[in-house]
Amino acid sequence: MVLYYCQLTLHDNVFFATREMGILYETEQYLHNWALSYAFFGDTYIPLSYANLGQYIQKPGYLDPKFEQNLLYLNPQGIYVFPGFPQRYFYQINTFKAAQVNYYGRSKKFGEKGASRNYPINYGRAKELGVGSEYSTYIYSKKEIDLPRWIRLGKWMAKVKVDSHQIPDSAIALRSGTYACHHPLNPLDLPESQEILLYNRIVMPPVSLIAQAQLSGEYCELKGDDWDRFRRDFPELKAEVCLPVGVAYGAREIANVS
Repeated sequence: MVLYYCQLTLHDNVFFATREMGILYETEQYLHNWALSYAFFGDTYIPLSYANLGQYIQKPGYLDPKFEQNLLYLNPQGIYVFPGFPQRYFYQINTFKAAQVNYYGRSKKFGEKGASRNYPINYGRAKELGVGSEYSTYIYSKKEIDLPRWIRLGKWMAKVKVDSHQIPDSAIALRSGTYACHHPLNPLDLPESQEILLYNRIVMPPVSLIAQAQLSGEYCELKGDDWDRFRRDFPELKAEVCLPVGVAYGAREIANVS
């Protein structure tokens, strides 16, 4: 097993509508691991369609094997991307007004008198993660892989710089028992063997994340002299980091279905 530590730096504003309140569209401070997975591997391990192959064309079905761009393609490779943790982040609020294709129809709010068609309103305020925000994440893999230097993220396909570092094996120890994981996790990707005891919930689509969790099961412990030498150049890293073992896309959902 190979474990990478990745630093992400936003070079554009990143926007995705986590919450919609009237004409205000707010972006959550965390980066969802499924979005990061498509950003990292959307043109390598996850097949990219070049032709119309049916009703499932270019629809991200996440955990549905019928969809062409599902995340299950990463499981045989042992690749798993954790959610992005905000080390330093900023917000910028922008007012937008988008042109409509159906220019002959006037947009109306949902529920407004005369709104017989489901036109979205074409103006509003977007609360976006600002340029210079910094994130960190971890990536599991069965073997060494090439990670991209740049990725695109969010509805605006914002440019994000990636600095990846392989964590030495000597700094990783496999443990079992009760442990605290401060890094955000996706509960649907945790195997049944991981019992979730305590957590803070991060409400965001398509699946809410958990943070500051206490779990029971097998985990990777990053601690000791070799870990201290590794994190000298990364002051944001704690003296002890614990990450669950056995995570895979849809691990808990697939187990329940079977």
